[in-house]
Amino acid sequence: MKFISGKKLSMTQIWSGDAVMAVTPVLAGPCTITQIKSKAKDGYEALQLAYGERKAKNINKPQLGHYKKTGVKPAHVREFRLDNAADFKTGDVVSVETFAVGDKINVTGVSKGRGFQGVIKRHGFHGFRKTHGNKDQERMPGSIGPKGPAHVFKGMRMGGRMGGERVTTTNLEVAAIDAAQNIIFVKGAVPGAINGFVIIKGDGELKVNLKSAKRETSAPITPAEEITEEIKEETEGKVITEAGK
Repeated sequence: MKFISGKKLSMTQIWSGDAVMAVTPVLAGPCTITQIKSKAKDGYEALQLAYGERKAKNINKPQLGHYKKTGVKPAHVREFRLDNAADFKTGDVVSVETFAVGDKINVTGVSKGRGFQGVIKRHGFHGFRKTHGNKDQERMPGSIGPKGPAHVFKGMRMGGRMGGERVTTTNLEVAAIDAAQNIIFVKGAVPGAINGFVIIKGDGELKVNLKSAKRETSAPITPAEEITEEIKEETEGKVITEAGK
């Protein structure tokens, strides 16, 4: 199993050939492994993944000590069960490149809070007729229990707080991946509000340190190097112009 944490962005659309596709961008990773749990010590195998960043003053001292080895100050930390957790080490980085276009994934998030809602919006009740004496009864729930037990049974569908619950949408598909921006484009809708924390899981092998390996092979040009190159090009251009004259 492979997994990553991220932040939901505003929905958009991308082109797939001649067809347009509605997608949800997720700013995922890079996530650092901050702890590895083992059966011998903890009773189960799991990886602890850290995502995001926050100020050190907002983290208590025990947590700062826990993250000191990896040097991260995460905003979100989650555990993921894995059978081969011993194959990884603390400090490994999980990036969006562990996923591929076409992967089937499950996305977990906290649904939007809708406040206190009635039974029609909350549970999809049909409602009463709007004629023949049903004044002010169109959206009422109706009877909530029999006379015999003389109490309302647990689990009765009634009005109440709606949303704000942990929701998992299954069988979604990865439409595209932007490794440079750490964005996964998920086909369709993802639970939660914009900027909400989400967890992406999928089948396959978890790969780590892919982005860092690429950076070592092809190091990016620094701003200072870019300025030097521009000056060099301008100088060469002047020399050529003067030679032509």
